Amino acid sequence: MQAYGDVTSSVATTPWWLVLLEGIAALIIGILLLTETGATLFTLMVFVGAYWLVTGIIDLVMLFVDRRQWGWKLFSGIVGIVAGLVLIRDPLWASVLVPATLVWILGIIGIAIGVAAIIRAFMGGGIASAILGIISILLGGILLFNTVVATVVLIYAVAIWAIVGGIFAIVGAFMLRSREHSASAAAGRPLAQA
Repeated sequence: MQAYGDVTSSVATTPWWLVLLEGIAALIIGILLLTETGATLFTLMVFVGAYWLVTGIIDLVMLFVDRRQWGWKLFSGIVGIVAGLVLIRDPLWASVLVPATLVWILGIIGIAIGVAAIIRAFMGGGIASAILGIISILLGGILLFNTVVATVVLIYAVAIWAIVGGIFAIVGAFMLRSREHSASAAAGRPLAQA
């Protein structure tokens, strides 16, 4: 019961307007990915590159502040700086390569999951496990051998996911605001203007 209380208390402390801003941002990014795909990917790569560069620098600075896990901080700092510089330096190239790389990773994971499911089927998992394994291998192969089509589909899937998630976040923000008003009215005190 304590864990449930912790979750609700952390949700209750999230300001409704922050959830609203996140929802609006996701909705805008989703719409832009659908309507202006190239320009939006280009811009997102610049922002991701800047983020990785800054976090890489922070990781290296934290290496001097706190020596614990210095190997990981050094590695993540160098990788963050290099990846950030690559994305910032050539965002057009990155806007093609990053989604394609994600498709390759998903394809490899799909094949690995399929192989594991087939092995599990031979170890007593049943025919259903074998069928799911074959389907997973086929889907992984489609992703690996049709990278261009899969990349386009992935971009549009992310756009739709961002739009749906943004709408849910906006609705959730107003529900949080309504709960704040209800709780404030029940407590008999005026709600602080946010």
